[in-house]
Amino acid sequence: MREILRQYAAGYAKSEEQLTLMEDDQSSIHYPEVYLFIGDKTASAIEPIMEIHDRKWDNSASVVYFHVGTDRSGSLEPKGTESSGRFNRYQLRLPESDGASKSVRKELYQGFYRDSSHLAGLNQAIRKLSHHISDFGRSYASFDRVHLSVITRVDDPFNVFIPEISLLAESIFQQSFKSVQMDLYALINEREQIESYGYASSVGVGFLRELELMQSREYTFSAPLQVTEDGLTIPVVHPASPLFDLVYVLSDKNERGISGYAGMQDIYDIICHLGLLKNRKQKDETYDGIRGIYNNTSFKSNIMTESGRQGFVSAGFARVKRPNEPIALTVLYHLCRGLLLRMKNRPEPEVHECLAYFGLDPEAVSAKVDRMLPNPEHLDGLKGMMSHPVSYAGLKRMNIREAEEALFGDGCRQFFYDNYELAARKKLSDMSTAEELHDALRRTLATHPQIGCYQIAAWTSDKAGAGILLEAVRSRIRDLGSLLKTELDGLNRYYEESVESQPFKKLPFRDKQNVRHFIRYFVGEVYRRKYELLQLETELELYRLYETELEGIHRQYKQQAGMLDQLEAELLEAARSSIRAADDYIGQNLMEYYGLVTEELMLGLESKRGEGVFFEERYVGNLSIVTHEGIEPILSNMIRVCLRDLLTAEPFVQTFEEELLRRANVTIDYNNKQVLAKEDLFKVLYRMLEENSVTLVRLLDYTQEHRYEEKYFFGDADSEFVRYAIHADEALRVYKLGIVHEKRSSGVEKLNLMGGFHLEDLMYYRNGRTYYETYTANGYEFHGMEPAQLPELR
Repeated sequence: MREILRQYAAGYAKSEEQLTLMEDDQSSIHYPEVYLFIGDKTASAIEPIMEIHDRKWDNSASVVYFHVGTDRSGSLEPKGTESSGRFNRYQLRLPESDGASKSVRKELYQGFYRDSSHLAGLNQAIRKLSHHISDFGRSYASFDRVHLSVITRVDDPFNVFIPEISLLAESIFQQSFKSVQMDLYALINEREQIESYGYASSVGVGFLRELELMQSREYTFSAPLQVTEDGLTIPVVHPASPLFDLVYVLSDKNERGISGYAGMQDIYDIICHLGLLKNRKQKDETYDGIRGIYNNTSFKSNIMTESGRQGFVSAGFARVKRPNEPIALTVLYHLCRGLLLRMKNRPEPEVHECLAYFGLDPEAVSAKVDRMLPNPEHLDGLKGMMSHPVSYAGLKRMNIREAEEALFGDGCRQFFYDNYELAARKKLSDMSTAEELHDALRRTLATHPQIGCYQIAAWTSDKAGAGILLEAVRSRIRDLGSLLKTELDGLNRYYEESVESQPFKKLPFRDKQNVRHFIRYFVGEVYRRKYELLQLETELELYRLYETELEGIHRQYKQQAGMLDQLEAELLEAARSSIRAADDYIGQNLMEYYGLVTEELMLGLESKRGEGVFFEERYVGNLSIVTHEGIEPILSNMIRVCLRDLLTAEPFVQTFEEELLRRANVTIDYNNKQVLAKEDLFKVLYRMLEENSVTLVRLLDYTQEHRYEEKYFFGDADSEFVRYAIHADEALRVYKLGIVHEKRSSGVEKLNLMGGFHLEDLMYYRNGRTYYETYTANGYEFHGMEPAQLPELR
């Protein structure tokens, strides 16, 4: 069930975020974009980044992704490229290091150069990748430049190959493009380093130390990296200059030292928005020319020290948007709640009417009994039964019981038993009262939509004063039992009466004729009463069977009602959980507001299409029918109604500002003067975006002297909120502010760029340095190159 709800909420959110659905624009990237993921630990980032691009960029299908990692499960033979559309993977099958090895990174590096097939295979894979990019020529405005974003985890041993793989890719791309802009994203996941913090931190510090060298002005590199099909090598030379255009250091712990709720997801958003910021195709000069467009050269200049030392960059990201997933789950909960309230709040019927719903009213049951018993006219056969020769003079001195014995012995009793009592018992044993009651219930549920499982469970309850149906059946059983005893006692008393006192026709001196008159009278009187007693006995037994079946029906429908109540409870918890995951302010009043909206929409549909419309098959269906399919079909029907009939209605098609303002004021009385004004809402949103876009890196002793910041809003430049944000704090602003115009009503995003810090400013580096030095002193080797070539530890 959780997976069904997750897919429903995520599917609705995704459909809402399909910008064309909301008449929003998607952005386009100007130059070809390649994402190079290095190391096994970056594999989990590929799919989330692809998904973000697919939502945001209209030419995202042309973005190429390349992952270089290892495959420890296969042989050590090098394997070529695995391609799936725009995603490519190359696996370097390097020899495995001993699990206890103290030189994993060094051994990986040496193994790479020891076997020329690794480099040859990587050459072939990147060349295929380069040709693959050319297939998307029409998707870009220009093919002069390619943007290469290298993504790695600082604690992944595989990043020992960063210079080789990056420069090999750059050299091959330069054969197809006039220039290659290469950035590095160094990701830190401190949450994963809980168990192996010492070694992982040492690997991370070792890589950052290498990165300090790579980004220095004096950094040079030369190695025979290009390999032809004939095995000839061509050197790749990097002249003295920083290896990467910019290096972004992004951590799952922000500048305040707090781990974000979204984990690495915020980092993936930052990577995607930085790619758009630096490589966006300008569509509208009206906005793009006057809103502080991003300038990469200017930014690099501003984060460089006077000595020429290149600073690192980090960023923070926040968004304000309509909380689509909580809305979807909240509406689903309120639909379920509204349906169950409609089922519960139905008028109580009269007892006789309630019995009639089940076919248990006395008239219906008596008719069933009549059909079960043989025709009473057949009793006339007793009148012609052979009798013993007894004179009337002898009979009249007997009571009726003695007279029957004298005349027939047990013949009449046996006849009645064989032809009536046994027939009635067989009909009872052959009868499926369970099936009969369930059929009656199905007919009732189909023709009386006001009746549901809650009513059935209540009517059949064994609880005193609650189960009107069960109590009525039991009352009928008591009445029949009492009546049966009275009638049986009456028959027994009658048997004791004398023959002579009976009012049958008596003729003087007509002995045989009087005997025949008595026999006719006896059969008509006694066995008529016995037939009526059999009717009572059969009806009583039938009601007892019904009583047992009603107890079973109670369990079934109580379970059905409980299942629906449990569904409501689980939907409520799912909605609340989703709301808790949203920002407190963005998620405010969701329950109250969408409770009113959902009920209003439900009433509107009922007024147009009938009171019971939601319980028709084309909507949710009859929730009271017990099936063996469980709750999932019911939940699926509710989800279908939400997506088709509720979430497409007018209250859900509005800008995020309008939606949030309506929700903010939903609990305010009409005459209340404290109604939230639009400008007050904008102040809150502005502050939220600023506070939530805190830079995702933890620094120590980082002064304003080195800090340089630029901030960018991604949203509709014509929207009221963005116009407000442009001028908010304008007089006090010490950073560059820009607007990336995207026609949209679904929300606004903010990207904060902060650069100019250095290796020694990173708390991660300062904390990990102790581990690095300790592991190094104990014989661990973390570098492919000689440590003497690296900068001194700062």
